[in-house]
Amino acid sequence: MIPTLDHYLVLSALVFCIGLAGVVMRRSLIVIYMSLELMLTASIIALAAFSRFNQSLDGQVLVFFIITVAAAEVAVGLAIIVALFRQRKTSHTDEIAWLKF
Repeated sequence: MIPTLDHYLVLSALVFCIGLAGVVMRRSLIVIYMSLELMLTASIIALAAFSRFNQSLDGQVLVFFIITVAAAEVAVGLAIIVALFRQRKTSHTDEIAWLKF
């Protein structure tokens, strides 16, 4: 069986839904952050699939840059989470409500 564009888009939708469920249902900042990365990965899968089936390398080059920026985002995001954990001794979202204005 040869995978079609529909197969890749269904995979992308499933990964996105798993990430969305993780963001909505979890309380831990680390799990929420990993779920956000899953959602980003789902959009990358869809972009690469559209690029592949349109016979263009533009989307695949864009995916390369998105992954590079995501790596920097992970470093900064984890540093913020570690700083919050060191200050408050917790990584649950209900207990860091002091971030609100």
